Amino acid sequence: MDLTFRTEEGVFNIRVAAVIVVNNKLLALKNDLTPYYFLPGGRVKLDESGETAIKRELKEELGIDTKIIRPLWLVESFFYEDSTKEKFHELCLYFLIDVSNTDLQDKQKFLGLETKHHELFEWLDISTLKDQYLYPLFIKEKIHNLPEHLEILTEYEY
Repeated sequence: MDLTFRTEEGVFNIRVAAVIVVNNKLLALKNDLTPYYFLPGGRVKLDESGETAIKRELKEELGIDTKIIRPLWLVESFFYEDSTKEKFHELCLYFLIDVSNTDLQDKQKFLGLETKHHELFEWLDISTLKDQYLYPLFIKEKIHNLPEHLEILTEYEY
């Protein structure tokens, strides 16, 4: 069971996200539900650690076994989702991921394994992120100086 619940006021969600950087490019994706880019990852399940969840999500989405380098951020976000206009309160744990043992960096754009929403992955040049339709917004600035230790952030995007 995903750790997500809906109320009359909005959605509460616990998720994980992968920060994958190779050659000054960030791996992001979009799908047929969203006009914007976002980071690989997904919802945490009941009785599942964040580390287990990110490894599971990357295996499901990309078919790869990955190595976690370190957690970067624990972010409490408040936002309205652009497509559905739903109000969200979300906790997300962002992990820096090593994909050097894969061939992901050899492809500029590629389809993910999950076919339900036609996920298109793309390497975005970090120097152009400020001009990209990318969420969460804080990534556009924080990606330039990744923390050595876990940082806790609160983001209001409305």
